[in-house]
Amino acid sequence: MNDRSLDFLHQLLDSPGPSGFEERPSRVWRTRAAEIGATVTHDVLGNSYANLPNKGQPVVVIEGHIDEIGLMITHVDDEGYCWIDQIGGWDVPVLLGQRVLVMGESGDVNGVIGRKAAHLLEAEDRKATPELRHLWIDIGAANREEALQRVQVGDPVVVDAGFRQLSEDRIVSRSLDNRVGAFVALEALRLLAESPSNVDAFALAATREEVNFAGAFAAAFAVKADVTIVIDVTHTADYPDSDKRRQGDVKIGGGPVLSRGAAMNDVAYKRMKSVAESEGIPYQLQASPGDSHTDADAIVTVAGGSATMLVSIPNRYMHSPNELVSLTDLENAAKLIAAFVRSIDASTDFRP
Repeated sequence: MNDRSLDFLHQLLDSPGPSGFEERPSRVWRTRAAEIGATVTHDVLGNSYANLPNKGQPVVVIEGHIDEIGLMITHVDDEGYCWIDQIGGWDVPVLLGQRVLVMGESGDVNGVIGRKAAHLLEAEDRKATPELRHLWIDIGAANREEALQRVQVGDPVVVDAGFRQLSEDRIVSRSLDNRVGAFVALEALRLLAESPSNVDAFALAATREEVNFAGAFAAAFAVKADVTIVIDVTHTADYPDSDKRRQGDVKIGGGPVLSRGAAMNDVAYKRMKSVAESEGIPYQLQASPGDSHTDADAIVTVAGGSATMLVSIPNRYMHSPNELVSLTDLENAAKLIAAFVRSIDASTDFRP
């Protein structure tokens, strides 16, 4: 991966932006989109659009959601402790003892997630899975009045676990789900800007996927796409105790994952698979017989329908403070999507 792309990815991953509060990573994304020469705009839901216009040609949207899971302050008690609920889905035990950033209106506030020490728990409580209602955030305030000078009810929170490069190819971050989808969408558009296609190409960084797909729904009406390529992450089965029979045989570094199922257009799937083979780009397959649990489920149902394809990035430790992906998988996903888009013209028929 070239240095500018890696720097963009680093900035994107370290910009806090849980569902409904994606302003910071979205600004980073739009700045990069302008650099590659795209026409850039955004809407009232916070969706960001980058367009390489080619009016009158088939409209192709390359989409990844840009939000991450997080927390929200629901109450500040008399002692200054902040009680929380989740934005998106957490495996609660991984939150114990984590450092966090509260996105306060006057600036970020450092805090830690607290719980009664293990020494003080009853034996049965030590065996039980902790519940979020028993956790709090400590921002170092002496009382409620002092805490409210820095935070307030409704402030969003992210785990303070930033970008780290574990090896030349593998990185970890709290926000890989799904900043990498938004990253790959724009990288694919960058490749299309360098070698133009016969389509009207959009990259889309959608909001709120982790809570209700609202961004994708709105964007599907705003841009009437003939073809939509949704990029998200998917679970791997290359770690101890994984179940390939249930999850599929997906591994880090094995290439982007092409999904086949009810939410996907089978003509687009076969075409992308053929493009991968002709371009020598490694890929993996995954069955998705029902809902894909991605923005593809929203896009395929609205605005008259779109030939929708799901391309996923293999991701270990999803919805944790340290998700893990391969930089090569990201590069190959962008290359494959750009090559697929270049294979499309006005004569291409995606009707099954």
